[in-house]
Amino acid sequence: MDIIKHKHDAIVIGAGGSGLRATMGISQSDHSVACISKVFPTRSHTVAAQGGISGALGNMGEDDWRWHMYDTVKGSDWLGDQDSIEYMCKNAVESIIELEHFGVPFSRTEEGKIYQRPFGGMTTEYGKGIAQRTCAAADRTGHAILHTLYTQSLKNNVDFYIEYFVIDLVFEDGKCVGVLAWCLDDGTIHLFQAHMVILATGGHGRTYQSSTSAHTCTGDGNGMVLRAGLPLMDMEFIQFHPTGIYGAGCLITEGARGEGGYLTNSEGERFMPKYAPNAKDLASRDVVSRAIQMEVNAGRGVGKEKDHALLHLEHLDASVIHEKLPGITETAKIFSGVDATKEPIPVIPTVHYNMGGTPTNHFTEVISDGSGTTVEGLMALGEGACVSVHGANRLGSNSLLDLIVFGKSAAERACEILDNKSKNHPDIKKSTIDNIISDFEGIKNSSGDISTAELREKMQKTMQRYAPVYRDEETLKKGIEIMKGLFNDFKNVSVSDKSLIWNTDLVETLELNNLLYQAVATLYSAYNRKESRGSHARDDFPDRDDKEWLKHTMVKIDKDGNSIFDYKPVKLETLTDEVETVKLKARTY
Repeated sequence: MDIIKHKHDAIVIGAGGSGLRATMGISQSDHSVACISKVFPTRSHTVAAQGGISGALGNMGEDDWRWHMYDTVKGSDWLGDQDSIEYMCKNAVESIIELEHFGVPFSRTEEGKIYQRPFGGMTTEYGKGIAQRTCAAADRTGHAILHTLYTQSLKNNVDFYIEYFVIDLVFEDGKCVGVLAWCLDDGTIHLFQAHMVILATGGHGRTYQSSTSAHTCTGDGNGMVLRAGLPLMDMEFIQFHPTGIYGAGCLITEGARGEGGYLTNSEGERFMPKYAPNAKDLASRDVVSRAIQMEVNAGRGVGKEKDHALLHLEHLDASVIHEKLPGITETAKIFSGVDATKEPIPVIPTVHYNMGGTPTNHFTEVISDGSGTTVEGLMALGEGACVSVHGANRLGSNSLLDLIVFGKSAAERACEILDNKSKNHPDIKKSTIDNIISDFEGIKNSSGDISTAELREKMQKTMQRYAPVYRDEETLKKGIEIMKGLFNDFKNVSVSDKSLIWNTDLVETLELNNLLYQAVATLYSAYNRKESRGSHARDDFPDRDDKEWLKHTMVKIDKDGNSIFDYKPVKLETLTDEVETVKLKARTY
């Protein structure tokens, strides 16, 4: 097989918010950078982010990045690393102002400042008041940011390789030296050599059947990392967004509640004050998701099946809805047939965000073990990475911030490392490439007795059934048993299209391989963590256990679907003396 070779100083895999911010940052240096994406950049999942990006600008009232940090640590249920959280919150304001200067069309106050709305878990004065911290471009903030970053990258003449599928990372002597990719357009195979490979491939939301994630969110980078023998971190922490549209899964932004929306049960009761007396409908997502599930479990769910809740916006002035929430009113109309200005939207907790992923330090360098040993030549950022700024639960609008702050950090760190590297690329052993090609050809030529679609559906239904909002030993153990079988069933998958030109059957099969690795990792990690913390709620272990479980789970998955565990201490120490450690205490809302 002929292989087309490319050489760059840095390669960024993925063209979402984090990948484009890293790409743009490196493109401003004298180092060569290329960005590889399996979809056209502005179709990346960041385009779907609705509510906003958090930062203590103080445009709508007094604010402080230290309050933002406190909220983030508390929201993480103390699993977030406080050095990384400090770094993110402290750099938030500068990063957002930069976005504004790049051209992001934020909504404005009457004074012309960036508009900020309340979001769940965002408070003032260390929990005393409700903060208006989330900078918004109506309810299309991710769309505005993504398009801006893409045009800025084009301005800097970045080399984009669009609709290329990265097959695997290329390692030699323990060092990442590039990637092997397949061009969907013409069927050619490409070797991209680089001194730094930056993974920005997004989360693995599509391990589940009902998810707000795009169908492209298959965690490809994390699959590659596991196949390289490296661990993933905190895979048990899967965030359910409280307000996915019932029956469709499409997201209704938390910004809807930030603008004054509220939830009710079948009795018309506003139930959130029972579960979060202070924050009410603006409690953290894990709290609100579990509250909805508890109402359903108690027989107070809405509808024929009594299995969902209602989100009310109809009491708000229609002009507010049309100005501040135009996207979701359109979505509600299309996917639930509801006019949000006149009637409530049916909603249900839906898989939304992965806190876990490839472990990194706050420089975004990938680490290989609990002691923080870095992997030469490899970085990761965005939802596919675990810094960990979100810990056991992510606060809404911290994800867009994570992309931008650490995208910039990755660019700076990569340039710093590249400044000390030779421009020359050593030859890569033929056997290294042959092994990757052999695995790729093996999948392409699979002629088993189960289709990709059938196996994927079984995986997604298993995750939905056995790793839901509430978990226990029995369901998780059963889930592992089933998923292990499905993992091994991949050997019997059938790929009907044997070509290499726009073979979507093969693309989906390669994505499924990545998803299965992560599904197994999630179930093993959830079974292993015998406590409740943040988004990981165990009926059989309902309390948080700081004595035994104040640590990050690190899991490797071998080619047979077996797990190997290690642990990494949670960093309670801050990065600087500008802020104090947020002390451990019970979460209250």
